[in-house]
Amino acid sequence: MGRRSLQHHRTALLAGLTALTLSLALCSCSAGSDGAAPDAPIAAPGMPKLTSVDINAHDRAQLRQGGTLNLAISQFSHQWSPIHTDGTESSTVAVSKPLLPTFFRSDAAGTQTVNPAYLQEAHAELRDGHQVVTWTLNPKAHWSDGTPITWRDIEANWRAMNGKDPAYRPSSTSGFELVSSVERGKDDFQAVMTFDRPFSEWQSMFNGAANAPLLPASKVSTPELFNSAYLDAIPLTAGPFKVERLDPSAQTVTLVADPAWWGDRPVLDRIVFHAMLPDAMRTAFAKGEIDLLNNGPDLAGYQVIKNTKGAAVRRAGGPDFRQLTLNARNPVLADPTVRQAVFQAINRDALIRTDLNGLDWPAVPLNNHLLVANQNGYRDNSLGLSRFDPAEAARKLDAAGWKLDGDVRKKDGRELNLRMVVPAGVAVAQNETASVAKMLKDVGVKVTPVTAPANEFFDKYVNRDDFDIAVYALLGTPFPASGSRASYVQNSSSNRAGAGSPAVDAALDRAAGATDAGTASEAINQADGELWKVAGVLPLYQRPQLYGARADLANIGAQGLSDIVWENVGFTK
Repeated sequence: MGRRSLQHHRTALLAGLTALTLSLALCSCSAGSDGAAPDAPIAAPGMPKLTSVDINAHDRAQLRQGGTLNLAISQFSHQWSPIHTDGTESSTVAVSKPLLPTFFRSDAAGTQTVNPAYLQEAHAELRDGHQVVTWTLNPKAHWSDGTPITWRDIEANWRAMNGKDPAYRPSSTSGFELVSSVERGKDDFQAVMTFDRPFSEWQSMFNGAANAPLLPASKVSTPELFNSAYLDAIPLTAGPFKVERLDPSAQTVTLVADPAWWGDRPVLDRIVFHAMLPDAMRTAFAKGEIDLLNNGPDLAGYQVIKNTKGAAVRRAGGPDFRQLTLNARNPVLADPTVRQAVFQAINRDALIRTDLNGLDWPAVPLNNHLLVANQNGYRDNSLGLSRFDPAEAARKLDAAGWKLDGDVRKKDGRELNLRMVVPAGVAVAQNETASVAKMLKDVGVKVTPVTAPANEFFDKYVNRDDFDIAVYALLGTPFPASGSRASYVQNSSSNRAGAGSPAVDAALDRAAGATDAGTASEAINQADGELWKVAGVLPLYQRPQLYGARADLANIGAQGLSDIVWENVGFTK
């Protein structure tokens, strides 16, 4: 998954810059229906071997031209920019990917190759002791209003996302904050980016697999534009598809193949995203109203997939994980000792067994915030904080001044009462809430469930810090150092826990600037050890990428570390 010295030897630095992400993000898995990287690393002892990708891969020539793909999303978003801090929810990300430029393609092993639709070439080199990345754009690429994509777009995205102007609210500043300048190269279609410090994962910039596409300069060049241009609107695109209609009353987003697209012609005519609750998704899939069901750890949905005629199960081990977030901004959770106690009062094994029961998925706890269990470099850095130990949890709460008063602990006359926000209609989350409430009650912590409408769970609760405990999946990327950085560093608007430390930030900086995989891996694991200490996010398990798909749907499904090539998605002949 995913998140400096300038005096390194030139060869070592450039080797690190071009190869580091590949060696860290390789998925060690048995070959699935679409094959796996033959040189994938060995998984940690006792860790599951998981399929790397399962998408029913077919050549374009084997697909019938045309057709409509119906997909389900969990909310009809308000903020449609995926690089805005309020646009990181999975529905916004999913809708944006067929619409916006992504400079690289990621395969099942996390290997990055240039996407020729947007980028002719990109390379890193040392100039005067500084890392310089030269981006050479495809001059045919343009925005949906006809404006060419140029170096000015790269410059505007850098200014919006480098963290220097707090009026901008980017989802992440990773990489961009290390850039000192973006200048015009040999012409308007070349950008020269100079870094203050080396950034090994520079390929994560403008990368769809890293949830970091390029947006148009005309819509991000001022804070007002960056923050509001994509509110309730998708004004400009530059992908194989364009927006036909945003329909808030029907809760649908309809995309159509863009006739002005300069790349391979999309196989599909149309993609329709339908916002609906998980229960409705299952029913819609069974009725053939949606063609792909992102089921995740939902037993009822899994049974529906297996019992639906003409459907196939697609599964892979990707970088996403189920987790529990504690809001350190709440005064009762401000003390990391209290948060550590909550961690140790939760029986993760019991939660995981319940969540994954009947899904044919290994019930193995995840003990790392930055790497999944079958990823190279994975290790347990939890220092005992991942172990269910209610006696130790009680001791920590006593030491923090929270004394039992009847069934509930109190301090200065205040109850230790935590609001656990749960999205309506999500059975997994409702079961987790009931279990966590019982576990915490055993150590004197009261849990008050708060049910949020599915469309408001993120927008009005998680993104607005209006919760004490929230359980949901974090979406990882092939970039361990930078991909998850915004979720964990101090002063990041995407750090929903509000917990962090200088040691976490420094370790992530070391990982991002490392020149070899071993150094990066060590720094990533040091960062993870510090994240256990600050106790803001409790990893539960690697989330199953478990999908139901129409059997004739090709080139989409359980992607693992790969990204979807939308112009190649279609139905077999």
